[in-house]
Amino acid sequence: MKEFKINSLAELSRAITEIDAEWHEAHYLEVTIKRKAKQRTLTQNGSLHLFLTRLAGVLNDAGFDMRRTLKHDAEIPWTTENAKEFLWRPIQKSLTQKTSTTEITTVEPTIIHDVLCRHLGSKLGVVCPPWPTKGDK
Repeated sequence: MKEFKINSLAELSRAITEIDAEWHEAHYLEVTIKRKAKQRTLTQNGSLHLFLTRLAGVLNDAGFDMRRTLKHDAEIPWTTENAKEFLWRPIQKSLTQKTSTTEITTVEPTIIHDVLCRHLGSKLGVVCPPWPTKGDK
């Protein structure tokens, strides 16, 4: 069984040539085509972390600390990483069934951002920072 990962015109041409040769030899093929959305870009990854850093600041400024039980309630400020783990990732998993942010496609960050901001706005009255643009870096 041959499998092709076609992500360029050169790879497409190579796959067509091999499929053509196989067909001429056997005169019968079964071909399955599976589309895969593009993985999020490095720029989007930078935007995600910039957004989460800004979100952590907004939540801290609004007085919404992370409550964790140690021996007693402790005020734990939001950070980029805990905003990612406790806010972003649960919504990402629910919407995409993907655990890692490295697995999300180029369109999914915007969808996750919208859901997260809508949730924080309706539950806490917090206005999320907008998704970063190229000029924000």
